[in-house]
Amino acid sequence: MMRRIPALILLAAFALFAADFRPPAVPLVTHDPYFSVWSFTNALNESATRHWTGAVQSLTCLVRVDGKTYRVMGREPRGTAALPGAGLEVTPTRTIYRFAGDGLELTLTFLTPALPHDLDVLTRPATYVIWEANRGGAPAGQFSIYFDAAAELAVNTGDQRVDWGRYRLSGLDVLRAGTLAQPVLAKNGDDLRIDWGYLYLAAPPDSTKGFAGNRGVATRGFADSSWPEADDFDTNRPAGRGTPVLAVTSDRPAGHFIIAYDDLYSIEYFERRLRPYWRRNGADAGAMLRAAEADYERLAAASKAFDEELMADLRAVGGDEYAQLAALAYRQTLAAHKLVVDANGTPLMFPKENFSNGCIGTVDVIYPSSPFFLLFNPKLLRAQLEPVLEYAAMGRWHFPFAPHDLGTYPLANGQVYGGGEKTETDQMPVEESGNMLLMLAALARVEGNADFAARFWPQISQWAAYLKEKGLDPENQLSTDDFAGHLAHNANLSIKAILALRSYALLCDMTGRKQEAEAYNATAREFARKWQTLAGDGDHYRLAFDKPGTWSQKYNLVWDKLLGFGLFSPEIARTEVAYYLGQQNRYGLPLDNRRGYTKLDWIVWTSTLAGKNEDFRALVAPAWRFANETPTRVPLSDWYGTTNAKQSGFQARSVVGGVFIKMLDGPTWQKWAGRAGR
Repeated sequence: MMRRIPALILLAAFALFAADFRPPAVPLVTHDPYFSVWSFTNALNESATRHWTGAVQSLTCLVRVDGKTYRVMGREPRGTAALPGAGLEVTPTRTIYRFAGDGLELTLTFLTPALPHDLDVLTRPATYVIWEANRGGAPAGQFSIYFDAAAELAVNTGDQRVDWGRYRLSGLDVLRAGTLAQPVLAKNGDDLRIDWGYLYLAAPPDSTKGFAGNRGVATRGFADSSWPEADDFDTNRPAGRGTPVLAVTSDRPAGHFIIAYDDLYSIEYFERRLRPYWRRNGADAGAMLRAAEADYERLAAASKAFDEELMADLRAVGGDEYAQLAALAYRQTLAAHKLVVDANGTPLMFPKENFSNGCIGTVDVIYPSSPFFLLFNPKLLRAQLEPVLEYAAMGRWHFPFAPHDLGTYPLANGQVYGGGEKTETDQMPVEESGNMLLMLAALARVEGNADFAARFWPQISQWAAYLKEKGLDPENQLSTDDFAGHLAHNANLSIKAILALRSYALLCDMTGRKQEAEAYNATAREFARKWQTLAGDGDHYRLAFDKPGTWSQKYNLVWDKLLGFGLFSPEIARTEVAYYLGQQNRYGLPLDNRRGYTKLDWIVWTSTLAGKNEDFRALVAPAWRFANETPTRVPLSDWYGTTNAKQSGFQARSVVGGVFIKMLDGPTWQKWAGRAGR
């Protein structure tokens, strides 16, 4: 066994790194699984920007000062000097780059006003690119800025042909690009980009110097400081040949452009094509762009205030490292989802398993991200659970346990994992049933009623009965950590089942089923007492009941604390936390004793078990160090090695929303969740 490292020593060691945080990848334009562009390098002008999958989706920014051109974003044109970076700040809704060189100070901000209590704004697929330039506090003098977005953002592969449009819209200059074929919802899978709908670049006409669709900076000789010609407007060209772009220039020292994407239809839900939420009242791309421009000043101020308040609360709850990690996870969490509207006006939200298997509506992906939505807007958690519950209520789902998924993104037409609807092979019966009951109980607790759960009572009561029979000592099943393989007598999975039974008792009580509530409450308490005996192993608790000398993170135990159930003795959490502090590696606490990898979300769940703030910080600090030092430059991975910080798999997934679980441990939960009703 490793010697325990005192928490205060760990905190001192990691405090040195907190000031300068280098994300593994930086969010730029982040809206949904298809409209999601990142910088994968330290400097914004070091390489091309990319879709979260790694495919190049070029955004380019150049500035000219007194006749000299500098590259601010992107890798083109080659030979153009890069304006040196002077700082980077990632907040929940903004990414702020600062540059300084040759007497010029430039700030470039990407603002995605992802305000969770305002669903119209949250789902509006428009990001503001904001610039401000000066020289020693004075205006920048002879200054021009160029920004372009490549047609790569509107295609899956570079051989797809694109078409262009240009028009004036209520005070906006607008460019549009999209594929000629427009194969709406024609394919599903993981490593895909969108190839239907339209990319937009818009700017107020009084701020634009030139506005055009063109062949791109690589073919326009920017090394000689020339700008694109306004009439260089080529249509019907393959996106991958010469990288055609939508381009805009301005000679104002401060201003903004808007980059947006209208996917027309977003999700197929049991053969029905559903519109994005923002289109629910008949809005189109023009209305969306007009609203984005009209709301710019208000949203810029509101987003800044939101960021400042949230970052202050994050620091107060968990310290600087925790706050920086959560800020990086914020937009990634939302961008792995799509919020649509059903024909009856019901909002439905679908996560995608990015670089996992591409599944849509996966229950054990919703579960780890649920703290984010319970904190910021419980309506959004309900919007994720409703499609799962509706599916389970269909005659085509005939198992006594909850489904794993709804299909492969963006087609939610029925489960594909583990044999789909035809077999139990390799499904996750205890895992998913427990997840659903726990989330429904947490949702009922924060909403103050169980009306939503009551609509699907036959399904959830069936899942509770299944867990009562199978949950205490699980059979050889997969859990959400399926990469670790099947495991019988899984102690952490047993905790989930026991707390899920108590969750069902809570739902029974809230719906007036008092006798059933008492019976399930008694069962849960009996199982919790048995668990302590089955799992005990001296100074810690086992990975599996039949495997002495093993250990694992008991991250599911956190709900006993958050929901106030009190099923398990507080000494169990104290014992486990003390043991974990002696098992940490350089980049975090392993998932269990079998391998050196871990899960970022589970580390923070496990850390939230700590009764002392210094223990929480000591467990989170190595995970922050992973994000800061990992050699794998991709949007934040949740599965990585604790000795080398290398990605084991997964990236850009919504499960990183689980890091917000610490915010549920106290009054902050009600403060933020309450805003959704206003």
